[in-house]
Amino acid sequence: MKKNLFVLFLSVTSFSLCAQPANLVDLVNPLMGTQSKFSLSSGNTYPAIAMPWGMNFWMPQTNKMGDGWSYMYDAEKIRGFKQTHQPSPWINDYGQFSILPMTGSVKVDEETRASWFSHKAEIAKPHYYKVYLADYDVTTEITPTERAAQFRFTFPASDSSFVLLDAFDRGSYVKIIPSERKIIGYTTKNSGGVPANFKNYFVLVFDKAFTFSSAFHGKTLAKDTLELKAGHVGAVVGFKTKKGEQIGLKVASSFISPKQAELNLNRELAADSFDATLEKGRKTWNEELSKIKVEGDNIDQIRTFYSCLYRVLLFPRKFYEFDAKNQIVHYSPYNGEVRPGYMFTDNGFWDTFRAVFPFFTLMYPTMNAHTMEGLANAYDESGFLPEWASPGHRDCMIGSNSASLIADSYVKGIRGYNINKLYEAIIKNTEHAGPVSSVGRFGHEHYNELGYVPYDVKINENAARTLEYAYADFCISQLAKELKKPQTEIDLYLKRSQNYRNLFDPETKWMRGKNKDGKFQSPFNPFKWGDAFTEGNSIHYTWSVFQDVKGLIGLMGGREAFVQKLDTVFTLPPIFDDSYYGFPIHEIREMQIMNMGNYAHGNQPIQHMIYLYNYAGAPSKAQYWSREVMRKLYQPTPDGYCGDEDNGQTSAWYVFSALGFYPVTPGTTQYVIGSPLFRKATITLENGKKFVVEASATSDKNRYIQGAAMNGKPYPNTYLEHGDILRGGKIQFNLASQPSKTWGVKPENAPFSLTK
Repeated sequence: MKKNLFVLFLSVTSFSLCAQPANLVDLVNPLMGTQSKFSLSSGNTYPAIAMPWGMNFWMPQTNKMGDGWSYMYDAEKIRGFKQTHQPSPWINDYGQFSILPMTGSVKVDEETRASWFSHKAEIAKPHYYKVYLADYDVTTEITPTERAAQFRFTFPASDSSFVLLDAFDRGSYVKIIPSERKIIGYTTKNSGGVPANFKNYFVLVFDKAFTFSSAFHGKTLAKDTLELKAGHVGAVVGFKTKKGEQIGLKVASSFISPKQAELNLNRELAADSFDATLEKGRKTWNEELSKIKVEGDNIDQIRTFYSCLYRVLLFPRKFYEFDAKNQIVHYSPYNGEVRPGYMFTDNGFWDTFRAVFPFFTLMYPTMNAHTMEGLANAYDESGFLPEWASPGHRDCMIGSNSASLIADSYVKGIRGYNINKLYEAIIKNTEHAGPVSSVGRFGHEHYNELGYVPYDVKINENAARTLEYAYADFCISQLAKELKKPQTEIDLYLKRSQNYRNLFDPETKWMRGKNKDGKFQSPFNPFKWGDAFTEGNSIHYTWSVFQDVKGLIGLMGGREAFVQKLDTVFTLPPIFDDSYYGFPIHEIREMQIMNMGNYAHGNQPIQHMIYLYNYAGAPSKAQYWSREVMRKLYQPTPDGYCGDEDNGQTSAWYVFSALGFYPVTPGTTQYVIGSPLFRKATITLENGKKFVVEASATSDKNRYIQGAAMNGKPYPNTYLEHGDILRGGKIQFNLASQPSKTWGVKPENAPFSLTK
């Protein structure tokens, strides 16, 4: 029956999996992951109506001003359509304002003005959003550019049709200019990470003259007032409309100046109609999505793939603009100055170093080089590399993971930025703590002296910091080699990359916090979340030895013991100790309910773990479990993720894994092989070459690799080389329903590890 329904779908939509549709963007569901809340995340996403890496996103706002969960799938009312820069509900937003059409009487209070809506009368695509506001009998449509957008409102017959602009609280300004059908102003609302002079300047231009104009402050309409500056202000303009009349609105913004906002509007929208902007957006997204074309029999898998790929292409945000001379400039979120050059933001490297940035080094080397330039600019402007930026430094998460991004870029041959400055910056990280605890290295003095951050020196998440610093030191060593630094310098960081050994407990064979006197912390519970670890426990973090998996295998007693230890993650019941937090944080609950033991894919630290089977001669188990995670934990639905999506990382895991390989160790040139999901995937690289992954026999049961061929020659290795992909060609996998006892099991077929 399912097969027949699929055939029916193909006939109705003229969709062919062998010949990809003209509009891959139509396969994307921006609502994937939006059925989330504080206590349980199914993605913690919102429908980002945006261009890839756009400076501004747009979204329907269902929750109150300032709520990080701005759009919740289960909500019943929309309060406005918000320009947003939010990377996650936990970080929240900055530079936001909203727009809402209405009819009847003017309602400025967001609770009162909110209108009922239904998903049955809602269309959400990356480049287009449409919804019917039932209380006002108005349909709103939005289509964006990188720094601007067009709205189209379809009104009923009314003498009292309005559009409201809410510039939000914490300091805002509006001015209505009826003679130009225009509203200008700024919002300062933010959640941190901004200089004192921060403003997001906006300009709105309508295509119809106003019959009513009034500013408001708080919940009060200020009649006959066209300009206001206060804590919370906004503006309302009115029209007389015929039934079905459409009113257009063009809107743009700038972090630099009002003049720059006008420039952004004129440059990106010019004389374009709504439909012209819509078509440009569709074309842009199709161009990006079609760089990877997948073919298969399961439409839900294909929709999931492209929905995830859309998420990967949203962040980091282009936090730069083009001035009147068409020069790239940016408002610095670090020092408040307008500076030349690139700037990117809204990213937590603790999440995205794992797969998002390796995806960019593979697919978008030019953009990756721009990102590196942006990192160098951030270092110049603040004295430190960002680790969690939104838009400036935010005190969130741990690690020194900018080293991974920089090393991975340079080791994979990407150039065009000041690598010596970036190397200086990552070396500085090793000796300094930054302005917030997530920047630089908190506890560096202990780590450099003892080889670990002690458990008993009042530095939380000390074991996790140690493991991540050791991996960062490996990345530094690899970059130092490329830059031909003195051997003593290379050796220092290679030695420090072995510091993970200091926390390995030979008794329990788990990573464990260690006191300053050299004794392991006691009592020890490997199921305890937090404390010595970050949003996870020892069972999750023990595997964070990206740089030396074979070394970890040795500590655990060899390949067989290592495989058994990996197995326990899945066979253990979902036991947890939440005493550090005092309640089950959402990451705990998400692990508990997924029925995969203590495997917590909903958070990032363990997402590479499945691929470690390859290092121990058990690649069939990596093939089995990668398929299980794709099958069980991802769907193109509002509850489609198994935890926070996090700036594209959880999506990038799916994109890579569906292609059949994953970047376990950024900073090296290898990708570890799993089990390709699709019959065929064609990857078009920036250099014009195509790399094809073919697995013609793939199915839910046929997930086990029996053999592989690279460009027609037998391929026994359980990894791919970056250079082989860049040169183009084809790898073919022979899949069957039973594990192979011979393919990829020899030690020489295993991926890179420092320990030989």
